[in-house]
Amino acid sequence: MRILYPEIEPYAVHRFKRNKHRVYVEECGNSSGVPVLFLHGGPGSGCKAYHRSFFNPETYRIILVDQRGAGRSVPHGEIVGNTTADLIRDLDYIRRELRIDRWLLFGGSWGATLALLYAQRHPTKVAGLVLRAAFLARQRDLDWFVGSGVDRIYPEQWEQFMDNIPEPDRDHPLPYLYSCLTGDDEVAQRRAARTWALWSGQVILGSEFAPSELNGHVSSEALNKARIELHYAVNRYFIPENAVLDQCERIRHLPAILIHGRRDLVCPVESSFSLRKRLPKSELRVLPNAGHIAAGEDMIDALVGAADEMAEWFDS
Repeated sequence: MRILYPEIEPYAVHRFKRNKHRVYVEECGNSSGVPVLFLHGGPGSGCKAYHRSFFNPETYRIILVDQRGAGRSVPHGEIVGNTTADLIRDLDYIRRELRIDRWLLFGGSWGATLALLYAQRHPTKVAGLVLRAAFLARQRDLDWFVGSGVDRIYPEQWEQFMDNIPEPDRDHPLPYLYSCLTGDDEVAQRRAARTWALWSGQVILGSEFAPSELNGHVSSEALNKARIELHYAVNRYFIPENAVLDQCERIRHLPAILIHGRRDLVCPVESSFSLRKRLPKSELRVLPNAGHIAAGEDMIDALVGAADEMAEWFDS
């Protein structure tokens, strides 16, 4: 069973100016190696140090990007000039600035969405895809997460979530929370961030979730992350309905490894199953005991193994 590669530090750090944003980019591993772009989820989560360790540092030129407003990009939590189209333009700007002809894309959840959309926009600049827990950003996917789906798995937590939403707004809770997060009342902002974090954390982490950790002061980082997440959600991720699947014709030629946990309650496995049918050169690997996050022995083994396989394919 594969494990994460040893921890490494970046050999180069960039802060690219993109309108009012400064986008943080780091390069790790082998500067002459196979270029791979790691795309984090959220939106708004940012990259973590362990994300570097999915890749063999002797084989890969590892590029990590904190998307606009996330992680070490600034202004932190900024939603102005922060859309899916902006992120895709950023990625190709970074590719050109780093003098990369083609790269592999590696992303999970929202990161998988962004990888697919970027590949569809720039199909000749992508050599292959490793996608975990693909999120297709359809209305049915959003409804599953908030409103008609996973609320039946966690009815107690859903009831607590709705108790924090005023009666007139309960049919559409996300716009209410978003209005709080973007308003001037700091107390309302932090209350909305906690409400969102309690629900989303439970669904994402399942039995590993510790709600008591949210009993104290809500950090600015958590508030900014919630603001970006809901900015994208209430705007339907700035993607036309079913666009991710509809545009797969443009990337039918690309090899792709799709990895999905059977126990994923954020993005049900149907998403990757549907994607597999649109991508003839893809392989779907369903992990019976894994959930949504990129953690756990089975998931780590699958992701590291997929990265190793893609590197061999790239060199062949």
